[in-house]
Amino acid sequence: MAGRVIPIQRAEDALRRNAAVADRHLRPGAIRLPALPPLSLYVHFPWCVRKCPYCDFNSHEAPAGGLPEDLYLQALRRDLETSLPLVWGRRVESVFIGGGTPSLLSAAGLDRLLSDLRALLPLAADAEITMEANPGTFEAEKFRAFRASGVNRLSIGVQSFADAQLQALGRIHTGADAMRAIEAAAREFDNFNLDLMYALPQQSVADLEADLTRALGFAPTHLSIYQLAIEANTVFAKYPPALPDEDTVDAMLDLIEARTVAAGFDRYEVSAYARGGARSRHNLNYWTFGDYLGIGPGAHGKISFAERIVRQARVRGPDSYLREVFDGSAVAEEREVGVDELGFEFMLNALRLRAGVPAALFEERTGCALATIAAPLEQARARGLLEPEPTELRTTALGWRFLNEVQAMFLAA
Repeated sequence: MAGRVIPIQRAEDALRRNAAVADRHLRPGAIRLPALPPLSLYVHFPWCVRKCPYCDFNSHEAPAGGLPEDLYLQALRRDLETSLPLVWGRRVESVFIGGGTPSLLSAAGLDRLLSDLRALLPLAADAEITMEANPGTFEAEKFRAFRASGVNRLSIGVQSFADAQLQALGRIHTGADAMRAIEAAAREFDNFNLDLMYALPQQSVADLEADLTRALGFAPTHLSIYQLAIEANTVFAKYPPALPDEDTVDAMLDLIEARTVAAGFDRYEVSAYARGGARSRHNLNYWTFGDYLGIGPGAHGKISFAERIVRQARVRGPDSYLREVFDGSAVAEEREVGVDELGFEFMLNALRLRAGVPAALFEERTGCALATIAAPLEQARARGLLEPEPTELRTTALGWRFLNEVQAMFLAA
């Protein structure tokens, strides 16, 4: 498929089809949105050097013959072009380039991608543009070029600085690689995130403290700290490693809370810690039920119209995606979110925020009256899981501790 040229007639047919889709979504519907929410863009890069045994993301080992970078960038542009009728005129507030390992892109390839995005979309002048990077694929010159092209936030997948833990996780980098990558990133970016994991195979509380000490020593503006979970359809699901017991995990959480607070970080979301106002604007848009267009293999999107909210998913496999996107559309699934689902979807996201959200945001983002979730709200407040203040949707300390249970209460709303 290298160097494939898209026939003009086929491209025009795809645009007409998407325009028809947009028209269909503009018909009268079951909800009434007072205004459209902020819009973000997610760009998926599906390849990694090697698939990690714990990873259930849509990532694939890079082809032995090399990445089809030119063809893939053509495909992303085509995907975006055929999606434009769904978001005509809407400003994009943030861009997130995730994967996979997007830092496998060449500097010229990343520059071309961002140029295409700017040519096709009205990006906000201060748009947050985040790119994920793997310490095993970094080059200092490449980081410098990424910054020059317009990436203004880097997210580095460190996971741990301990070689034994990294080896157990199947990572391709060492602790020394991670430190060199962070040092290079800190020279080019004043806003960068470090991803860490805890409750790793054979990890002790002291091991985690060493990781936190090292990470905080680099003065990142943001930390994402996740507990290792055994996900279905992964190598770890088939061959589960020995993980720390529940008491050790609780001690680890206490340590994370203490160390991040002492370092001036605010835990503003379940797994997110920010310092100096450096909250992830892209992720905040997810959690406040904003809109996002997703392009690339397996990418998901949520797009609002005046009287309906629609979710999309692209085909997952890179080869299938490259074939389908050039044949007209890579959308594998599209469905309207039912009124009976909107309460749960909103609360599933909003309650992840430690400060919660204003109650008025529910109607603003779902087009439904707050009364549609009155029963579970009353039940959760009666059990002391949600704050009693009627103008807020926020968990109590008890509700935060049992967040999954609180979120599940809105399933039947």
